[in-house]
Amino acid sequence: MNPTAPNHSASGQVTFLGAGPGDPGLLTLRAVEALASADVLIADPQVLDVVRVHARAQVDTPLQASVDEASIPADIPTLRDTANLVMAAARAGKRVVRAVTGDPGLDGNVAEEMLACAAEGIVFEVVPGIAAAVGVPAYAGVPLRDAEGTDVRFVDARSADDRCWSELGTSDATAVVSTTLDAVAAAAGELVTAGRKPDTPMTVTVAGTTTRQRTWTATLGSVAQVLKAAKVLPSPDGGQPVIAVVGERSAAAQRDQLSWFESKPLFGWRVLVPRTKEQAASLSDQLVSYGAVPHEVPTIAVEPPRTPQQMERAVKGLVTGRYEWIAFTSVNAVKAVREKFEEYGLDARAFAGIKVAAVGEQTAKALVAFGVKPDLVPSGEQSAAGLLEDWPPYDPVFDPIDRVFLPRADIATETLVAGLIELGWEVDDVTAYRTVRASPPPAETREAIKGGGFDAVLFTSSSTVRNLVGIAGKPHNVTVIACIGPATAKTAEEHGLRVDVMSPEPSVHKLAEALADFGAARRDAAIEAGDPVTRPSERRPGSRRRVRS
Repeated sequence: MNPTAPNHSASGQVTFLGAGPGDPGLLTLRAVEALASADVLIADPQVLDVVRVHARAQVDTPLQASVDEASIPADIPTLRDTANLVMAAARAGKRVVRAVTGDPGLDGNVAEEMLACAAEGIVFEVVPGIAAAVGVPAYAGVPLRDAEGTDVRFVDARSADDRCWSELGTSDATAVVSTTLDAVAAAAGELVTAGRKPDTPMTVTVAGTTTRQRTWTATLGSVAQVLKAAKVLPSPDGGQPVIAVVGERSAAAQRDQLSWFESKPLFGWRVLVPRTKEQAASLSDQLVSYGAVPHEVPTIAVEPPRTPQQMERAVKGLVTGRYEWIAFTSVNAVKAVREKFEEYGLDARAFAGIKVAAVGEQTAKALVAFGVKPDLVPSGEQSAAGLLEDWPPYDPVFDPIDRVFLPRADIATETLVAGLIELGWEVDDVTAYRTVRASPPPAETREAIKGGGFDAVLFTSSSTVRNLVGIAGKPHNVTVIACIGPATAKTAEEHGLRVDVMSPEPSVHKLAEALADFGAARRDAAIEAGDPVTRPSERRPGSRRRVRS
C-alpha cells in the first residue's frame, strides 16, 4: 500500500517518523512528504518546531509528547499513553505522523506504539531518521571509525547495567554514550572502573547539530575537571542530554581539524536582519550557511498608495500599448503591479511587447516568479545609477514609443527619473506603494537590541538605520555593525554607531559575506592568542576594542 495514497479503509494510517537530532536540514525527503499530508501531528517537543513547518496549516496537534513526566498535569496523558492518541486518531480515519527525536528504531516507546497499532490492524510505516548517536559526532567532527576500522558500540547510560560497562571496559571499541551533562563524569568513571585507561580520549557534545552545540575534548580521567574549568558544571542545565564519544580511534585528537560545524565563521551568532521575512529570506539562508541564527525585524511596512487612480491608469496603459519600457527598482514594486494585475484578471502575458528592466537580483527573481524575464539588469552597480549606465537613449527610429512606466515607492529619489529624461525618455513616475515605519518589535527583541543580546546587525540602507533606531532603540556597543555602503555607514555613525563591517559592493549577499569574513578573522585572532572563541554578545560591556578601518 502506498502510504501517501488515499486510504479507503475505515481506519487511517500512522507514519512513525525520525526527525533527526535537531538540525532541520537533516529531515529526509520522505519525512517532508509524510508531514505535508498529515491530518494529525504528534511530536516530541524537542523536534516540534523542526517538523511543524512542513505540515499543513490545518494539521491537528492534540498533544506534544513530553519526556518530562513530572511537568505534565495529572489529567494529561504521558508519553506512555501516546499510543492511545495515535490510535484514536487513526481509528477516526486520520493520517497520523508520530515524529520522534533521532530515529524511531532506537526509541523503545515508539516500538510499543507500533505493536499497539499492529495489534489493532492499523496500517503504519516507518520513516527512518538520523540517530543522535550518529549525527551528533559527525557535527562535532568526531569520526567513529578510522582507516583501520574498529567496533563501534552504542550505549544509553541511563539503562546500562554492570555487564554492559564491563564489556565496554574490556574492549577497544569506540563507545558512543548517550547520557546527560551532569552524569557524563559518572559514565566515564564506570568505564575506567571496568578497565578503560584514564587517558582514553573523550569528547562531550551538548545540543548537537544545532547552533547551540558545544563540544569539549577531554579524557576519561579529566572530563570532570574540563567541564568544571569551562564553567559548564555545576549548572541548573545539567540534565540536558549529551553524546560522549570514547575511544583511542575516535579521532578526538584531530577535532581541531575536523570540527567543520562549530568552526563556521558566524557559528551561533544572533544576527539582526532589519527587513521583512519575505525580503530577508535568501539573506537569512546565507547567514544560516555561515552558522548564524538570523532574526528578521521589519523596519518598514508597505501600504497601498493613498490615491490608487494613478496606478490604475498606468496598469491599463501597459495593456493598451502606452509604454515602451517598465522599470522595477524593488521587489515591492513587482508585488504592487502583480497585485493590480490579479485584481484586473491579467497575468504575465500583458507584458508582451514591453521591455522590462529590473534593479537587483531579488527584484529580477520576483519578476521571473511572476513569469517575466527582465530584458535589462544593471551589469555593474545594482542601483538607479547602475541602471542608467546601461539604459539605451531614446531613438525615434528604433523606439516606436518614448514612454517609461516607473512604479515606485512614495519616498523614492529622483535620480532615475532625471536620468531617463536626460536620455530622451518620457517618464510616468507612479506611486505604486507607500512605505511607513513598522510597528515596534516585541519587548523581548527591543531589550535584546539595546542590551547586547544580538551579535551583529546588518543595515541594508540608511532608512533601515533610522527606522530600527526609531522603533527599537540603538544597538548596544558590543554589537557588530555591518553596513551595505558608505551612505548607510554615514547614517549609522550619525546615530552614534561604530561601523565594523562595510560591504565591498552594494549587495546584501556581499554584505553577509563581509560579515562572515569579519567573524572568521575574529575567530582566528582568538585562537592565535590562545583565547576562547566567543561571540560578540559574550564580551563584557566596555571591553570592545575599536576596529581599524
